[in-house]
Amino acid sequence: MSVEAAAETDLALGVTPSAPWRVTEVSVLPNYRLAVTFTDGRRGIVDMSAVQTSDDCGIYARLRETELFAQAHIDLGVVTWPNGADLDPAWMYDELENGNTWSVPL
Repeated sequence: MSVEAAAETDLALGVTPSAPWRVTEVSVLPNYRLAVTFTDGRRGIVDMSAVQTSDDCGIYARLRETELFAQAHIDLGVVTWPNGADLDPAWMYDELENGNTWSVPL
């Protein structure tokens, strides 16, 4: 199941994402992964599968619910979920410097 969100809502708000680490596209992939694209074109896969086995992952624990995880969207250049969880885009950008997969430590 792939769900895509683009930063079109940012533009509707009059916000122009200029920082290279702002997320412009996110696609939900199987097995708790996200495909992300940044303002400067950098791309990568964010592997959040650790959410399934982590004993204490705080606000991310609810993302075990596949329906909630699939609701990942972009809010002002940040990947967010309806429960308030989000991922620091600058951190993702740095971790995906080589365009590979980054496993989020939860």
